[in-house]
Amino acid sequence: MISASPAVEVSAAPLLSLSAVTKRFGSFTALSEVTLDLRPGEVHCILGENGAGKSTLCNVMFGVHRPDGGAMSYRGAAYQPSGPADALAQGIAMVHQHFSLVGDMSVVDNVLLGRGRGILNRKECARQLAKLADDYGLPLDPDAKIDDLSVGERQRVEIVKCLIRDPQLFVLDEPTAVLLPDEIAALLQVCRRVAASGRAVVLVTHKLAEIKEVADRVTVLRGGRTVATSGAPAKEIDALVRAMIHGDVAELDGAAASTLGLGKVAHVGHQPPPRSKVEALQIDGLTVKDRQGVTRLDNFTLTVDRGEIVGVAGVEGNGQSELAAVLAGMMTPTSGRYYLGEADLTGRSPQEITAAGVGIVSEDRHAVGCVLGMSLAENIYLNRLDEFTRFGFLNRTALQRQATTLMQRFDVRARGPGAPFSSLSGGNQQKAVLAREITLPNLSCLVASQPTRGLDVGAVAAVYGHIREACGRGIAVLLVSSELDELLSVADRIVVLYRGRIMGSCVADPARKAEIGAMMAGQAQ
Repeated sequence: MISASPAVEVSAAPLLSLSAVTKRFGSFTALSEVTLDLRPGEVHCILGENGAGKSTLCNVMFGVHRPDGGAMSYRGAAYQPSGPADALAQGIAMVHQHFSLVGDMSVVDNVLLGRGRGILNRKECARQLAKLADDYGLPLDPDAKIDDLSVGERQRVEIVKCLIRDPQLFVLDEPTAVLLPDEIAALLQVCRRVAASGRAVVLVTHKLAEIKEVADRVTVLRGGRTVATSGAPAKEIDALVRAMIHGDVAELDGAAASTLGLGKVAHVGHQPPPRSKVEALQIDGLTVKDRQGVTRLDNFTLTVDRGEIVGVAGVEGNGQSELAAVLAGMMTPTSGRYYLGEADLTGRSPQEITAAGVGIVSEDRHAVGCVLGMSLAENIYLNRLDEFTRFGFLNRTALQRQATTLMQRFDVRARGPGAPFSSLSGGNQQKAVLAREITLPNLSCLVASQPTRGLDVGAVAAVYGHIREACGRGIAVLLVSSELDELLSVADRIVVLYRGRIMGSCVADPARKAEIGAMMAGQAQ
């Protein structure tokens, strides 16, 4: 457990103050007169649903956006950063919700990027990375290529890039969304240690368990406005939930409650009607070896029936990413085959796999799940744009009309169907990707990898609601998630991956959580 009392007494004088800050994007008001004080020696959590303005608020602090109204002061003087480089120079560092790494470069080279007159010696940088790993439990191979790292390891690189600058204000936007439980605990320790040294930490999260562990104060945003603050968040969790979702904790389903960290989750499942087993997805001996010949996925064999949700559990880096990449057509297996019905889809292109009736929700929506420079409507119909094209011209009116219908159905919140996809919050981007994949006309199987990563409680409930509805229509679902409580709440059965091999399988029953956890640690049952 993390101590609730920082080693350094929280100063009464704020390090950074925001007074009635407003930020607009066209006619859309993302922040409306937000007032906030961040003090040295404290961890200040920003809580809110996707689209509440949390990321925009962080980007204003970090100089990515300039406010349209209000004022900011830093260390008692007016603060008007010209950009992120200016904010960094003044001692404000930020870990963004989405990665900003160069994939074909090493860890140490990514850390050195943009340092200018700072650290120029690679050996010295590697030494400092090793020290940070020892101090904070964030191990990294300085010579590893970013493209070869897992999602969790890439997040560690982003965190270390900030810590190595010794910031006075450390801003983290949903940093735990891609981390494993042990990594989350280590990061919360990092936050506490940074605050204990007399600096300020801003932690954006929607997980109340994290707030209980580490927060000194909490500010709740809803619709771009401050709707609640708390100086004793561990004692006021229910009030914070009501402020965040504008509802009651009792209204949440099991998967959503588990995401918040509100304790024991009752088994919900999608509870389909009795069905005769009809195999939809057959995976036979899939094996993947990396460039160094290391086996990442080892003889993976599984069938998923129509109308069934099968969860894949395991500590990240045990073959889940490779499995999802093969099924999506993004990676060719070393050996083995996989079929949808009678169709052999092994080694087929992503377009061919989509055309066969497989919907793919990837773990990294920015890298492979969308085109940020295109509009929301274009992304929702990305694999069906030909339906709106005639003589080489895109009928945007028809496209946006159809997209609006799906936006309403999947509760995708944006300025409109023509809004740039990059302007959406992470949760709304994920809901848009799900809308695209789950509405494929010939959908037979959905492969969803980490579909709720980084989503707030309302978005989690919406995502699983749509997955259950699809399953009720007879769609086979393979659900890969690092959130074991969610899998126990949603899936029919669970298979556990450990070092690329299936360690075991069982019915998705919360009573078997300890058994599944043991398998995740490599203990055969």
